[in-house]
Amino acid sequence: MALILCIETGTDICSVGIAENGELVSLRESDEGRDHARKVGVFVDEILKENRLDPDDLDAVAVGKGPGSYTGLRIGVSFAKGLCYGLRKPLVAVGSLDALCEVAREDYEAGILAVEDWERAVLCPMVDARRMEVYTQLFDAQGQPLTEVSAEVVDAGSFSTWRAKGPFVIFGSGAAKCADVLSDAVLVHVAPSARGLARLAQTAFDRGDFADLAYFEPFYLKDFVVTTSRKKLF
Repeated sequence: MALILCIETGTDICSVGIAENGELVSLRESDEGRDHARKVGVFVDEILKENRLDPDDLDAVAVGKGPGSYTGLRIGVSFAKGLCYGLRKPLVAVGSLDALCEVAREDYEAGILAVEDWERAVLCPMVDARRMEVYTQLFDAQGQPLTEVSAEVVDAGSFSTWRAKGPFVIFGSGAAKCADVLSDAVLVHVAPSARGLARLAQTAFDRGDFADLAYFEPFYLKDFVVTTSRKKLF
């Protein structure tokens, strides 16, 4: 049994939840722009008070480790690590694409998603990485990974082998822009959420699979690139 605080901030959505024994019991989230640095602490405070919990009641803190927005990941991971240091609690790092896939699977189980021949489906969570590039990883309908995490520039030939195997289901912040290019794909609305961490974090907790607080860094996949503004400031 474990009570785990779950934090996902790798996209425009700031999401915080509490899971007990792998089941989500409370959730706070917002998609109102990139204000994660202010919201994540407020959401954690609200969700603990709502459930009449003291921070020390937590058994662990789970965080979406990426890939995703450089700034968003940095905020979420830094907050989670600081909380773990202060409370002397373990940190569980969950792949953000694994968590996004888990949200899709939960939505299907709940009857929110209607996808024909789901058991044969190839699930393709996509996190936007600008232009036609996405961070992605393929999973089967049981949530088992079929490929490694990668950054893909999507064109008409992308994922051709996997698209021939069954329904190719795309979702996430990078999916809509790829729908016209991947004309045979099934586009469904699934957004990143801390609720996708709940079951995965519990499994990792049960295995004792914890991140090293001193050395853990977000999984950016690509180096952060600083671009020069075209505006003349002076």
